[in-house]
Amino acid sequence: MAPARTSASRSWARSLLAAGALAGALAVLCLVCAGAGAVTWWHPPSQLTWYWQLQGAVNNGLGVAAYDIDGFENSAAEVATLHRQGKRVICYIDAGTAENFRPDYASFPKATLGRSNGWPGEKWLDIRRLGVIEPIMAARFRMCAEKRFDAVEPDNIEAFSNRSGFPITAAQQLTYNEWVATEVHSLGLAVLQKNDGEQTPDLHTYFDGALTEQCNQYSECPAFEPYLDSGEPVLNAEYRVKAARFCAPDNSTGIMGARFNLALNGKRFEPCW
Repeated sequence: MAPARTSASRSWARSLLAAGALAGALAVLCLVCAGAGAVTWWHPPSQLTWYWQLQGAVNNGLGVAAYDIDGFENSAAEVATLHRQGKRVICYIDAGTAENFRPDYASFPKATLGRSNGWPGEKWLDIRRLGVIEPIMAARFRMCAEKRFDAVEPDNIEAFSNRSGFPITAAQQLTYNEWVATEVHSLGLAVLQKNDGEQTPDLHTYFDGALTEQCNQYSECPAFEPYLDSGEPVLNAEYRVKAARFCAPDNSTGIMGARFNLALNGKRFEPCW
């Protein structure tokens, strides 16, 4: 037979139960707080219909799920217009070059400017100089977030494989690209890997999908299979190859292909879906 409990032992037991209840409540509260502080972002679906336009007044109203438009040239009002139509909006930003027509061009020290990448007024950046380049890019990404974009398309993130004017290694490019993805995610935005297919095995866990150009023309589409295997989108833009030639292979692999004109001014849009 268990001994009878005294009033003192009952009081001690009640205190112990109360302390346990308080500890449990605090634990739950901590979990809630941790969940509330977690940063989340849009995870684009594998079959993402999309439209890409970087010049001219945006051609609103197309029957696609996402628009990819220039982050500098388009206002928060334009993003809001697309959101009202039920669209997701991707912010195009150059992350590996400096363009002399951008308002922040003077922020880049001359020593960070390399060779032209082939576009007028645009030069490769020395992405090895992280302390200089990263704050400028972080400000660009914040602009995308402040305008309420859903995702970022960081262009020109493959300086190591181009004649940039700097001896950038593959490892240094990976360091920078991984920083780009992490920084964008910290703002609650999705981020797409732009080209750089040969580094996909190392990058695909950092990004939410990929946007590649001319992967059919240059036989580079298989490089992006890790995204397809993970159920994430691979968006492919072709310029010279006709849709009748590349749509069938894109559709068979799950790539969301479309043909545009090189100026990306809205004058050509031939989607494969």
